[in-house]
Amino acid sequence: MLYFSIIIPVYNRPDEIRELLSSLSSQTFKDFEVIVMEDGSRDGFKCDDIVKEYSDILDIKYFYKPNTGQSDSRNIGMTKANSDYFIFFDSDVIVPIDYLQIVFNSLQADYTDCFGGPDAAHHSFTNIQKAINHSMTSFFTTGGIRGGKANGMEKFCPRSFNMGISKKVFEKTGGFNDTLGEDIDLSTRIRKAGFKTKLIREAFVYHKRRVDLIKFMKQVHIFGQARISLYRQHPESLKVVHFAPAVFTLGILFLLIVSFKFPEALLLILLYSFILLIDSSIKNRSIIIGFISVLTGFIQLLGYGTGFIRAFIDKVILKRELESRNKIKNMYNKEN
Repeated sequence: MLYFSIIIPVYNRPDEIRELLSSLSSQTFKDFEVIVMEDGSRDGFKCDDIVKEYSDILDIKYFYKPNTGQSDSRNIGMTKANSDYFIFFDSDVIVPIDYLQIVFNSLQADYTDCFGGPDAAHHSFTNIQKAINHSMTSFFTTGGIRGGKANGMEKFCPRSFNMGISKKVFEKTGGFNDTLGEDIDLSTRIRKAGFKTKLIREAFVYHKRRVDLIKFMKQVHIFGQARISLYRQHPESLKVVHFAPAVFTLGILFLLIVSFKFPEALLLILLYSFILLIDSSIKNRSIIIGFISVLTGFIQLLGYGTGFIRAFIDKVILKRELESRNKIKNMYNKEN
C-alpha cells in the first residue's frame, strides 16, 4: 500500500496546478499518489489535460465533480485514496523537493494522526506575493499564528493548504465540514476526539496566496468572518489575539477622526507603518517589498477586522444562523 495520498482540490486554476504537479514530480520520496479533485471548473479552466501530462511521471488520478466547495472535494478525494495517510495542498502552492521525505521521517520518529506545516515565499514570487506572505506570517500582523511557530500567541492549528491526517482521523471525524475556517474546525474536532496533532516546522511549502490586492482583501475579510463562525461552533477557540484586528480597525478609525483636531494622532499610524516597513525589508532584503508590505499589512488587518466585526454583529448580537462556507463565498462574490 502507498504511504501517502496527496489530495488537491482545484477550481479554475490550471496554471497553478501545473507548477504544483511539477514540484511533486521531483520529490525525493516516491511512495505516494496524487488525487486531483476538479471542483466544477469552467470550460477553458479545467486541468484534465495538464494532469494527463504527468500521468507517466506520477501515480495520479483525476476526478471532475460539480462545484460543491473544497471541503467536499477533499472528503471525496479521501474516499478515492489508496493509502492510510492523506496530505492536502491548495493548488497555489509549490512543494520543496524534500517535503515528503521530511514528513515521512517525522512520522517515523514521532507519529501523529494530524500534522501541519508553515508556508514561505519562493524566490520566484513577485514582490506583491512576498509582501502578502509577510502580512500573513509576521508577528506584527498575525501574532505569528500562521508563521510556523508552535509557541506563538495561539496554539498552532494545521491549515488545509499544508496539512495531513490519518485515515483513522477521517473515519472518526468525517473529515472537513462545509463551514468557514474548515481547517481550524477540523483541527479542533481532531483534538477533541483524542488524536495528537503537531507542527512539522521543516515541512513548509511555498504558498502564492492572492496576487490581486482586491482579492486578498476579500479573502482576509472572509477569514475574519470565519473566526466568529468557529466561535459559534467551538466557543473555547476564541482567544484574545483574535480580537486584535477588530481593535486595530476601530483604533485606526478613531485616530483618523481625532486627527482632525489633533494631527499628531497620525504619528501612531506612521509608527506602525515604519515597524512593518523595517520588519519586511529586513526579512525580504528589499525596501521595495517593505513599502508594499505596509499596504498589505493594513489590508490584512482591516480586511480581517471588518469581517470579524461584521460577523460578530450578525452572528453573535443578532444571532442569525450560520451559512455554509460555499454559500458565504458565493454571496460575498456577488456583493463585490
